[in-house]
Amino acid sequence: MKRVTLDQPLVWSQVVEVAGQEAYFDLSSGAKARVEAANSIVRAVVQKNIRAYGVNTGVGALSDTVVPPALQSALSHNILMSHAVGLGRPLSVVETRAIMVCAVNNFAHGFSGLRLCVVERLVELLNARCTPEVPRQGSVGYLSHMAHIGLVVIGHGYCRLDGERMPAAAALKRLGLEPLVLEAKEGLCLVNGSPCVTGLGCLLLDRAQRLMDWADAISAMSFETQRGQIRAVNASAMALRASPGLMKVAGRLTELLAGSGILAAATGRQTQDALSLRSIPHVHGAVRDTWDQVEQVVNRELASVTDNPVICGSPQAPEIYSQAHAVGAAIGLSMDQLGVAMAQLGAISERRIDRMVNPLVNGLPAFLAGASGVESGFMIAQYCAVSLVAHNRRLAAPASLDGGITSGLQEDILCHATPGALKAQVILDNLENIFAIELLAASQSYDLLDSSLAPAPRTAVLHGALREVIARYADDRPLGEDIIQAANFIQRESPDGLLAHTNLN
Repeated sequence: MKRVTLDQPLVWSQVVEVAGQEAYFDLSSGAKARVEAANSIVRAVVQKNIRAYGVNTGVGALSDTVVPPALQSALSHNILMSHAVGLGRPLSVVETRAIMVCAVNNFAHGFSGLRLCVVERLVELLNARCTPEVPRQGSVGYLSHMAHIGLVVIGHGYCRLDGERMPAAAALKRLGLEPLVLEAKEGLCLVNGSPCVTGLGCLLLDRAQRLMDWADAISAMSFETQRGQIRAVNASAMALRASPGLMKVAGRLTELLAGSGILAAATGRQTQDALSLRSIPHVHGAVRDTWDQVEQVVNRELASVTDNPVICGSPQAPEIYSQAHAVGAAIGLSMDQLGVAMAQLGAISERRIDRMVNPLVNGLPAFLAGASGVESGFMIAQYCAVSLVAHNRRLAAPASLDGGITSGLQEDILCHATPGALKAQVILDNLENIFAIELLAASQSYDLLDSSLAPAPRTAVLHGALREVIARYADDRPLGEDIIQAANFIQRESPDGLLAHTNLN
């Protein structure tokens, strides 16, 4: 198994590897030394009775309430208990693991102050595939999700181990581990910062990247079956618009459609195509440019300390800074941005679906049905796509502007970064299903075109791969089942992977 050793800050792809159980995870000696150095400063703060938020004071609006040394362990314990208020269905195993990896990454910067044994416990749980049960709802930022993870460290809450849901205390016993007793600041460390949204953001980047590749491949199939004008993506014309994403998409379309007899026969058939066809490089390219921007923000978040307070200086001269590094304004905005971009991909996909099923514009049998009137074909599948696009439009409203006031006016501006990531997940769920409908409609269109016209070799491979698992539709089965199968196909395969295993020379 691959090993990811955390020394310098991770990048998003490394988080995805560990979260997906594709890599063993550990800490470098340098990372361990940084964690221990910060903890030595916290111990000095306690010994010298220097007031520090969350170390020897309450939290939130209780920040001016002094907590004596004898109660600081209880404070850490109680923070987890009182903050674990999540509700609803749990996050998936991979989502929770991604959050845990990002939490360890945050602690390894060496400015949090908890003991090394606490950080190592999270690493042990990851490598043992023991995953805390974390309810999805109930957070305006990060507190409740992280608290449920922290509960398992102290032997409370629930987790999944060996595919079984069990109390955390039982899981730790099975692993030969004792629950930890937290010390000063450790409870606050375990609920603090932006690991929650960052972990979810890493997974969103990975999934969005795959769906962008499918967007280009499926749109090429739609473009071909609609007999578009390939000059619309001519490299010389595309180079006149400054956009790396546009150039990449135009290049991918050109490659996917090379050698198309269908498009060769359609040359000059009309002056220009509808925007949902000729603006594929512009819309898909803008989404790719947005993805690049979000990637930068997520990697910056991983490179940042997002704890409050941060522990600096030395045991001889502690420096404790109470600031707002835990506020996820930047990554919250980027999650909203990614959600909007993915919703845009779905919107243009639905417009292409409509062109394929609409007999007023495409010259194919109405709704791609074999016997119009007796069969309805893809008529209602397009309705479904419209519904999903509308749902995405509602979800694309920015969570980062929701605001709110909590903790007795102490926390009087909220960025809702984690909710932004969670709703972006739903947008991607919907997008996957929209693409499934477009892929089915494009494949059905190939089946109905003049068989004497050869498709491009690459699109023919994609069409053939789908037909190996889903037969041509003839109103002979519930179409919704085909959509589910096509969505599973998109999840399981990648267009580049399918094409790589085919000799196209």
